[in-house]
Amino acid sequence: MAKVLFMVAFLLVLGNLNFINASFSSSLIVDMAKIVMDNYCSPEKLVGMKEAIEAASSNTEILNIPDGETLANILSSGVQTTVSDPRLVVSFEPHYVPVAHPKMPPLPPEQLVAVLQTSIKLDILEGNIGYLRIDHILGKEVAEKVGPLLLDLVWNKILPTSALIFDLRYTGSGDLTGIPYIVSYFTEAEPLIHIDSVYDRPSNTTTQLFSMPALLGERYGETKPLIILTSRNTKGVAEDVAYCLQSLKRATVVGEKTTGGSVKLDKLKVGDTDFYVTVPTAKSINPITGSSWEIAGVTPNVEVNAEDALATAIKIVNFRIQVPAIIEESATLIADNYAFEDVGAHVAERLRGLLANGNYSAINFRENLETKLSADLKSISGDKSLMTTRNTPALPPMDYSPEMFIELVKVSFHTDVFENNIGYLRFDMFGDFEEVKAIAQIIVEHAWNKVVNTDAMIVDLRNNIGGPTTAISGFCSYFFDADKQFVLDKLYDRQSGTTTELWTLPELTGTRYGSKKSLIILTSGATAGAAEEFTYIMKKHGRAMIVGETTAGGSHPPLNFRVGESDIFLSIPTVNSDTTAGPAWEGAGIAPHIPASADAALETAKGILNKHFAGQK
Repeated sequence: MAKVLFMVAFLLVLGNLNFINASFSSSLIVDMAKIVMDNYCSPEKLVGMKEAIEAASSNTEILNIPDGETLANILSSGVQTTVSDPRLVVSFEPHYVPVAHPKMPPLPPEQLVAVLQTSIKLDILEGNIGYLRIDHILGKEVAEKVGPLLLDLVWNKILPTSALIFDLRYTGSGDLTGIPYIVSYFTEAEPLIHIDSVYDRPSNTTTQLFSMPALLGERYGETKPLIILTSRNTKGVAEDVAYCLQSLKRATVVGEKTTGGSVKLDKLKVGDTDFYVTVPTAKSINPITGSSWEIAGVTPNVEVNAEDALATAIKIVNFRIQVPAIIEESATLIADNYAFEDVGAHVAERLRGLLANGNYSAINFRENLETKLSADLKSISGDKSLMTTRNTPALPPMDYSPEMFIELVKVSFHTDVFENNIGYLRFDMFGDFEEVKAIAQIIVEHAWNKVVNTDAMIVDLRNNIGGPTTAISGFCSYFFDADKQFVLDKLYDRQSGTTTELWTLPELTGTRYGSKKSLIILTSGATAGAAEEFTYIMKKHGRAMIVGETTAGGSHPPLNFRVGESDIFLSIPTVNSDTTAGPAWEGAGIAPHIPASADAALETAKGILNKHFAGQK
C-alpha cells in the first residue's frame, strides 16, 4: 500500500513538472516516511512501508521540485490517499515556531473568574432548561485548580435545571484528561463505566478511561435530558466527549456531523529541513461500539444545520418533558377501556415499567413517540389494533343519486357463477347498517340476486379489511332460515360494562340463501375486523367451511382516545366477542378449516365443491 503512495507522488510530478536539478535532500522522503511509520496511530495501515522507503531512497525525481510548498502539497495528497487519512499532513514552514502550551499561572480569583467567563457561556432558558457552551475542554490539572470557582460560577446554577443543552459547536480544542470529568457528571458514581480506550503509538501503550467515583460537587445524574450540540467545527476531544455520551445513550447529539479529528496530533520536524509532518499519534477506540469517531466524525442523532441546532434541541427537550405524562395517561386509558380487562391491566403495567426503566427517555419528536408506543403496545398485547393513530375527522355524508348508488354497488360487489352452479360473491369492506339499509334493495337487485339461486356459494373475504360491525347480524341472517331466531354472538362493551346479543333477523330485503346449501368463506392474512367477526360467527355455528389463511387477528372497530392534552391519539378496541364458546379471535385471528395460500384459496374451494357435486351425480 505504501508503495502506491510514492508512485502516486512520482507520477504526479512526472506528469506535470519537468525539473533537472534536485532541490532537496535525497533523504527527505525516507525521513518523512520513517516519521509516519514510527508514529502513526494505526500501524496496520502501513504494511509495506519498509520496502517503500528502500525503493524511495533511489528515486530522486520528485525532489527536483524547487518549491517547498508545492512539494509538501503533493506529498500530503499522496500520503492521505494511500493511508485514507486526511489528518496526515506534510507542510513546508521555514518560519514555524512550535506552540508552547503554558501552564495556568497562579492568578488571583478575580482574574480567574474573568478567564472562565470568557470561555464558558451559561444561560437558563425558558422552561428551566440549562444552556452551557464550552469552547475548550479543560484537562485534569486545570480543572482541579479552578474546580471550586467552576462550581460557584457554573455548575451549581446548572444543577437545578430540568434539562441541559451542552453546546460543543465551537469547541475545537481540549485536553484528553478532561473527558472522564465531563462524562462522570452525567452518570452515577457506581458502577464505574469504561468510557474510552486511547492507544498511543510512540509509547505503544493503551490508556483506559473510566468514569470517576468521586467528583467535586453533585452529579447531574443520568435521567434528566442531555442534548449535545455539534457542528463541522467540533473537533478532537470535544468529539470524544460527544461520542462517549452518545454511545452510553446518555445524550442526544443534535447538529452537524463533526470534523473527524484526533485525540492527539503531533507536528514533527523532518530532519534538519523546514518540512513538518502532522501525524495522529494516538487513537480512540470506544469500548461500547468497538469503533471510533476519528476520521468519520460523530454522526448526530438528529441532523440539522448548526445554526438550527439550538432551536431543535429546545423543541426536543420541551417534548421530552411531556413524555412521562403521555405514557402515564396512555396506560390509564388502556387499563380503563381495553376490551379485555386483564390484558389492558397487563399492558398498562408494562408501559409504566418501560417508562420507569428509561425506555422513553431518548424520544425526540412526536412522530418518534407514536412509532415506538405503537410498537410497544402491539408487542405487549399481541393486538394489531391497539396502537397510536391520527384523529382524522369523519368525512361528511355524500349525497348520492340512485344512479350513483347503483354504480357504487356494481363496483363494490363482484359476482360470478361457476361450473356446477357455484355462486361467487366478493366485497372488500363492510358498511354501516343504516347506510346499507338505505340501499339494501339496490344491493339485492344488482349483486345478491345474481348468486342467490345457486346451489353453493363462495364468499370471498380475502381482501376484506373490515368496517363497522352493525350490519353483521343482517348479512349472517341471509345464510340461516327465517323460522327460527337465535343468538349469533354476544358482544361485551368494556366502556359501558354491558353485553349485547346479536340475533338473526326475522325479516330481510330479498331472498334468503338458507341454511341447507353449501357455503365456503375465503380468508387471508388481510381479512380483518368485521370480516373476521362474520367468519367467526359462521364457523362457530357450523354454517360455513373456511378455506385460506389465518385471518389478521384484528378487532371490533376500535375507538380513538386523545391522550391528555397532547396531539397523540390511541386506537383502543373496546368491544370483544363472547369467549365462553371458545378462544377470542381478536388479536389471534381465525384459523381456516382447510389451509391454503391466499392465491390458491379460490381454486381450492372450487375443487372442494366440484368434487361434492360430482359425488352427487
